[in-house]
Amino acid sequence: MTSPSANNTKVQRNLKERHMAMIAIGGTIGTGLFLGIGNALEKGGPLGLLLGYMVMGTVMYGMLVALGEMATKFPISGSLSHFPSRFFDRALGFSVGWNYWYSFVLCLPTEITAAAIVVSYWKNPLSEVAWITIFLFTSGAINFFGVRWYGEVPFPFDVAAVKVLAIITLIIMGLVLDLGGGPGHEVIGFKHWRHTGVFKQLKGIPGVWGRFLSFWSVFIQASYSFLGTEMVAIAAGEAANPRKSVPKAISSVFYRILLFYILGALVVGMLVASDDPRLLGGTGDATSSPFVIAINNAGIKILPDLVNSFILVASYSAASSQIYGASRVLYGLASDGMAPAIFKKCTKGGLPLPATFISALPGLLAYMSLNEKASTLFNWLVTPSATAGLMTWWTICLSYLRFYKGLKVQGYDRDSLPYKAPFQPYLTYYTLTVLTLVIMLNGFEVFIPGNWSTGEFVVAYITLPMFLIGYIVWKLIKKTELVRAECMDLVSGQKDFLDADEVEVLEKPEVTKPWGKLMDVVSLCSCLKTIRDFEKHG
Repeated sequence: MTSPSANNTKVQRNLKERHMAMIAIGGTIGTGLFLGIGNALEKGGPLGLLLGYMVMGTVMYGMLVALGEMATKFPISGSLSHFPSRFFDRALGFSVGWNYWYSFVLCLPTEITAAAIVVSYWKNPLSEVAWITIFLFTSGAINFFGVRWYGEVPFPFDVAAVKVLAIITLIIMGLVLDLGGGPGHEVIGFKHWRHTGVFKQLKGIPGVWGRFLSFWSVFIQASYSFLGTEMVAIAAGEAANPRKSVPKAISSVFYRILLFYILGALVVGMLVASDDPRLLGGTGDATSSPFVIAINNAGIKILPDLVNSFILVASYSAASSQIYGASRVLYGLASDGMAPAIFKKCTKGGLPLPATFISALPGLLAYMSLNEKASTLFNWLVTPSATAGLMTWWTICLSYLRFYKGLKVQGYDRDSLPYKAPFQPYLTYYTLTVLTLVIMLNGFEVFIPGNWSTGEFVVAYITLPMFLIGYIVWKLIKKTELVRAECMDLVSGQKDFLDADEVEVLEKPEVTKPWGKLMDVVSLCSCLKTIRDFEKHG
């Protein structure tokens, strides 16, 4: 057993594959699947929506498998800043690490604010200030109980019992409505595809070019929706058996996320017309959800409240995942000497307490959304965080190509790796190219004649100079150099065996806490009741 003193600057390996997968899913599935997909439908049309998410799914896959190969061989907490430092240049690790931390901590107040707005859908005596305080305190508190407890909380409660169940329920109900199972027994099929067209013409631009731009706008939004899947690697440093759990978690995250979004996009595109004004007329709660619009169109009055509760849980659990991810990134930066050493200190239970505390503080920015003037500044601060997340994906791919070259130059056989990513290096070249285009063109709409906005231009591209400044400043201060392939460290930190602590964790039987079983039963009963009510009203 590891002594308590040894744990002072080390996280503990207590996470299993299901924990890692659910942490990533919890951070990825927020309000985007319930609300944001409606905005994408309005912009791109039903086929543009479907293709945008499908093609971006291939980019997500390319990033995940490349990351998986590195994270399985070197399962290090905060590895998303460690890999570029190790395989490319320490200055790149510094820049991407702080940009990634920034993207996490500024997504946190966004999710907290979204949760508070969603609650206002129901009449209740508490003000929005009170709800922000409640959500901020509880989402932070979950992260202060240690990694094993944190890994269990999202699993039985919000992810497995609500999020995944909610998505599956909505998709099934959507298919039932489309095939004529609603009160009017109208078979909708692909009627809206014929009525409004499979693609929209972005900004009224005619012809093929206008349709392509509508697809591209969806493509960019889809890239934001998939951010968070890379959290599997952040948790790799706390995995009990990374050689097995990391590849399984990556596969699980990819297929679940892609399936939910693609099926969701297909169902939404069939049920709701892309020119429906309600897609843009909501206030952030269930009223603008395409699923709710479809249910209201069918004349069913019992489900909007349920969907709103799904959106609430999605926002709240995503906020918890943001704190977890941010704290581990900051811990990784401190471990690599790129952040104050205090942030690598851990409790005896392996919790990086200072890093967790400082990562939760930006959640206080959620209060800015309550003031109209402060809200504008709040949006300016938060919006670039999505681009910072894409920059992290881009850096992952660049790091992998350097890692791949290092293996080749030093004569390593990739078949001996714990996990070997397929189609390499070609898949990573493809992924890197597409990500470069998305990052450079994410604000393309401001360049359309008559559509210029200085504010939107700054928000779309401010992350790029921030990233470059971080890289240049650290390079000048530390005089770092590019890591040559023949000098690359491909040995230290690799995980080829299990420590005594990890063996102890793995030998313990999988036991779901009694309250976890209760939540599963309650959630299942709730789902069955919803389906029965649906059939009765149908």
